[in-house]
Amino acid sequence: MATRSRIGLELADGSVLSAYHHWDGYPEWLGRILKTHYNDRAKAAELIDGGDMSSAWTNAGFNNETVAQGPLYYSQRGEDCPPRLDKNLSEFLQNGEEYGYVYTETEGWLCYDTCDWHETYLESQEIPTGALAV
Repeated sequence: MATRSRIGLELADGSVLSAYHHWDGYPEWLGRILKTHYNDRAKAAELIDGGDMSSAWTNAGFNNETVAQGPLYYSQRGEDCPPRLDKNLSEFLQNGEEYGYVYTETEGWLCYDTCDWHETYLESQEIPTGALAV
């Protein structure tokens, strides 16, 4: 079962450009991956510019082949899934996935619980510190 999430970049006008992320979207994995491998605005923008993805950090391709460690975009299998633009953070958080991540100039990566069945719905979630072993 997937833990779906959306990864966003807050723009100067308050809008959020984002991409869907399918696997392992919980803070203990994706949050740490974002903070470790996409830890500045340029890296966050490059990740999101690729569009919707299966994973932000993997070495397995869609045909189970070993590929270079990095994001696995749906466009790599021929799908057209460009980034989505929401007019503000509130609209971004109404995404239907379990977690929403947004990179901001002032805070870096922030994580929000977007599971409407959780008691912590729309609350900011702590992203654990420390890199994963990948």
